[in-house]
Amino acid sequence: MNAPLSRTPSDSALPIIHLLSSGGFYGAERMLLDHCLATPGQHQVLFLDAPPELIARFRDAGVDCQGCAGLGQLLGHLRQRRAERPLINTHNFKGLLFGWVGATLLRLPLVITQHGFTPRSRKQKFYTWLSLQLCRTASVDRVVCVAESIAVLHRQASVGAQKLQVIPNGLPAAIGLLPHSVNCQRFLAGYVGRLSSEKGPDLFLDALIPLCQQHPHLDAVMLGDGPERETLMARINAAGLQERIALPGYQTDMSVWWRKLDALVISSRTEGTPMILLEAMQAGVPVVAFGVGGIPDVLEDRHNGLLATPADSTALARQIGTLLTEPALTSTLVVNAKRTQLDRYDLKALAERWSQLYIRTAREARA
Repeated sequence: MNAPLSRTPSDSALPIIHLLSSGGFYGAERMLLDHCLATPGQHQVLFLDAPPELIARFRDAGVDCQGCAGLGQLLGHLRQRRAERPLINTHNFKGLLFGWVGATLLRLPLVITQHGFTPRSRKQKFYTWLSLQLCRTASVDRVVCVAESIAVLHRQASVGAQKLQVIPNGLPAAIGLLPHSVNCQRFLAGYVGRLSSEKGPDLFLDALIPLCQQHPHLDAVMLGDGPERETLMARINAAGLQERIALPGYQTDMSVWWRKLDALVISSRTEGTPMILLEAMQAGVPVVAFGVGGIPDVLEDRHNGLLATPADSTALARQIGTLLTEPALTSTLVVNAKRTQLDRYDLKALAERWSQLYIRTAREARA
């Protein structure tokens, strides 16, 4: 963005329709919920696919939202609101595809939020390619990437520079966050995320199983659920570590766990700017992570976190071992991480950047 834009009374009433297909409350969903609550505008979320409890979570937080069964129903909804000239903001591939069709047919302003890509299968690679091609078209007014690494992919695909904006994820101010509980007898390393290939739960175990065998006071917990759960459990049982590496399932409230964890380990193969990374920094839990996606934009090795070469579980284990043997460094990492999160990834400041982007996009569409 260039110079700040002055607001008029109508700017806070700008109608913004978010499109999202989702299987649960993960990083992108957390970002969107916080975004709707913090950014001026009349936000409505249309869930193209979502479990009822996810819709209820948004609704209970005060966000206008509803399920939307298919493209036909979406187009009918957009036609009903066409006179308001709503701005469409899409999230993930299905949201992008449906939003592009609606914006093209009804000539509505369109903003694409790119949270990241996971092009591991042939289908996912096609989705990534098609997403990038659609972003090049005239129907798309802005493409907002949550990390510079995602913006690079768009530049390589010849998406116009005037469309691209990098706005990382942010967190609201911490309210009632309990201090970290130190257990000098045990050290608990945690994985938090979906138990699926792109998040690297297998790489987490590659690092933690030998570490647990070497360090009797080290335990681990894997918070989340997903298709790899049974395979992971079999590996833990085969190693005889079922009493020390736990899989308690998906967690709806992380506040208790932030008090227990002595380290967050991010073993993802791909990432944008992970919300869980920012939450750990805010909570005072040191982070060890592969340097993928937007993570190196946030963490500087041995300053506010520990970084390992992507997909190198031996290097990841070595960095976790650093926390076990260098308590003074751990304290420094925590202090610097809290400062980084507050200075650079505060939701209030980032919401203002989003607001200015929405205002500019809507005004250009009216011109």
